Amino acid sequence: MKRRSFIESSALFGASLLGTQAIATIGNRGIEPVQAQQIKELNFGIISTESQANQRPLWEPFIAALSSSIGIPVRAFYATQYAGVIEAMRFGQVQIAWYGGKSYIEAAKIANAEAFAQTVSSDGKKGYYAHLIANKSNPITAAAKKQGGDKYVIRNASKLTFAFNDPNSTSGFLVPSYYVFDRNKVDPKKVFKRLIFSGSHEATALAVANNQVDVATNNNESLERLEKTNPSARQKIEIIWTSPIIPSDPIAYRKDLPADVKKKLQNFFYNFKDKKILEPLQWSALVPANDKTWNPIRELDLAKQVLDLQSKTDLTAEDKQKLNDLNSRLRKLQGR
Repeated sequence: MKRRSFIESSALFGASLLGTQAIATIGNRGIEPVQAQQIKELNFGIISTESQANQRPLWEPFIAALSSSIGIPVRAFYATQYAGVIEAMRFGQVQIAWYGGKSYIEAAKIANAEAFAQTVSSDGKKGYYAHLIANKSNPITAAAKKQGGDKYVIRNASKLTFAFNDPNSTSGFLVPSYYVFDRNKVDPKKVFKRLIFSGSHEATALAVANNQVDVATNNNESLERLEKTNPSARQKIEIIWTSPIIPSDPIAYRKDLPADVKKKLQNFFYNFKDKKILEPLQWSALVPANDKTWNPIRELDLAKQVLDLQSKTDLTAEDKQKLNDLNSRLRKLQGR
């Protein structure tokens, strides 16, 4: 039986990887590219969903447990942009990483990344949701909830300020961009009174809480985190739109890691059950997965490119050939 298209059931889309000038922090030492013959140390990339000050206490116990289990020193790699982790893995400076779906498919494309595990949330789900959020005190919020947040944003974009997260964020850019804008043939770069990229889920939430923007993207997991890190800010935020479910996050390593190291990593991730360490990360477990788990995100990456081309008034011969190629690749992913 052919698999039903994810775009037909719960579509997402992709956006092109932007360049980065990411600033990584890994102690006070430099990092060396991985050597396939002998691994003396691993660097673990962590995408910037919130500030490093908030991320470090969550991740350090997990990194320490990983290091102890596999018998290889592991250091955390924090970057100011999602693309920083992708680029670090691309150049062998990071050998294993926690990605979102969108950042992973970019890493698989250009950074020799291979997903081998998937996170399971605290409630046992292998998925999460993107949101549009607004401040409860903002006059637009009641109307947006009544009309539907996505519809309200489209109809009133010229009067609104709007914040995305990061161009490589799945829920902070990719999902809402497809559902709210691309399917309605709206270019967010052209319609808003002001449009910004805040850099993280935490930043978009605070921008809304502080009335710096009218509407922003976020997700249920990051808002749950905000309840703990800044409960007063969370109380000011109202969800005005929710996406279909998104595949939960991948853990990926470089394909060129030695087989015995990959096996050690798999054994740790598939069997680690320490609730005291997992719960702060909002996980209940990590389970086996493979690259195809995130094919739904790839479908949306292709769908985005198709929509972009179709929106052009005059297609060149080159555009038409590219459109045929994109549709062919999309059909292949969808099993048609």
